[in-house]
Amino acid sequence: MNTPVNTPANTSRRNPRRSRLRTAAASAAATALAVTGLAALPSSASAAADGIVVQYRTSASGASADQSEPWLKVRNAGSASVPLSSVKVRYYFKADSASAAYRFACSWAVKGCANITGTFGTLATPTATADRYLEIGFTAGAGSLAPGADTGDMQLRFHQASWASLVQSDDYSFGPDRTAYGDWSKVTAHVSGATVWGEAPGGNGPTDPPDPTDPPTDPPGDAPALFDDFDYSSHTDPKINANGWSVRSNSGGPGVPGATWAPENVTFADQGGNTVMNLETSTAGTGASTKHTEILTQSMKFKNGTYASRVKFSDAPRSGPDGDRIVQTFFTINDLKAPMADDYAEYDFEYLPNGGWGEPANILYTTSWETYRPDPWEAVNAHSESRQSYAGWHDLVVTIDDNEITYYVDGQHFGTHGAAYLPERPMSINFNQWLIDLEGQPSTTPRAYDQQVDYVLHVKDQVLTPAQVNAMVGTYRDAGTSFEDTVPGS
Repeated sequence: MNTPVNTPANTSRRNPRRSRLRTAAASAAATALAVTGLAALPSSASAAADGIVVQYRTSASGASADQSEPWLKVRNAGSASVPLSSVKVRYYFKADSASAAYRFACSWAVKGCANITGTFGTLATPTATADRYLEIGFTAGAGSLAPGADTGDMQLRFHQASWASLVQSDDYSFGPDRTAYGDWSKVTAHVSGATVWGEAPGGNGPTDPPDPTDPPTDPPGDAPALFDDFDYSSHTDPKINANGWSVRSNSGGPGVPGATWAPENVTFADQGGNTVMNLETSTAGTGASTKHTEILTQSMKFKNGTYASRVKFSDAPRSGPDGDRIVQTFFTINDLKAPMADDYAEYDFEYLPNGGWGEPANILYTTSWETYRPDPWEAVNAHSESRQSYAGWHDLVVTIDDNEITYYVDGQHFGTHGAAYLPERPMSINFNQWLIDLEGQPSTTPRAYDQQVDYVLHVKDQVLTPAQVNAMVGTYRDAGTSFEDTVPGS
């Protein structure tokens, strides 16, 4: 088989990262987000129409400061439970200059900083006290707010990317005398896109945001696209190479030292008249007995647009004892040309059914990478996660435009990462399954894990909704098309 592209990036940086990444995620360096032009949410005044109230205080009350520190609590004053993943909170401010970029960080939060996201946006109608906003969101891991409950402290902060002093006295949402928590109507809250608390700066609402699951479902028909239904007979099928794929056989990382990448463990089987690809990873508790699997495109020619796949994750091995720290993935990546090179890019779905990287149990990550240094380890990325089982089939979609990267799982929004993480160069498309280490299950009894893939789709330079992805895949299948690649080479 051909040597897969991107081997240096796969080998040198994907193995050791997470223990350091989780710590860094709570700091400004790892959660840095630049200004993006996000779609406007409704922003008319509302007095806790759905029971949501936002309380605010500041721990940096000066007219100017190194960083702004809006500390927030979200309280449910209603009679029904509210999932926090449906809640967005906006803090409005005046940029210090038209070109200023800002970085967000969570210092501490009762709900956990890993469950809180921060992105910046620009207002459609700037005012004398606001032309930007910081939007706070929550991952599924934040859970729900029961009636009468609140999030507890969210000690948040943001600063200029240059660390130049910023002026707060002209910021719409800033309250210099608010040194204790209290209801604050100059911060808005939105539930599933509807404004339920607060008053936005004048002239900025309301407009209905697009729902990614809403019609129209008719996909665009003129964009270059890659579609593969993985209708192959075996890893030696000549169509795999002809269609631009490599099944990895070379040694190296990520994962268990001494493991091999076994092309023979990439197989294809009929399931109800539809062929699916199976990636098998196996071990008997030693590096020499460990076999990982990976398939990836030979060409790095994929950049902005929509990426989608239907993937079956598994929580338990097909045979043998459970407990290994295994990683099941769908991702795009290019090569790291030098430590901290700013043209590196990677966008991951990574499912860990048995935990790992400091996590004790199953967790799904989506991660957008700006760059990293392998030695000494340093990472610049943003991530979202959900701590629950994802065993079974799931529709995975990530879209990349000129402003942001957005992830969906089963048609539902999973995470959005800002412009600081957009790709500068094209990438390959990859699936792999591998073991982080052999510490999760020390047994020498053989065991094997499966990850299955139904299809993959990329549409160049067009952002599709999950519904449009499903419609486009249906169109290919109705036409009997098992493979198409009209994406031009980079």
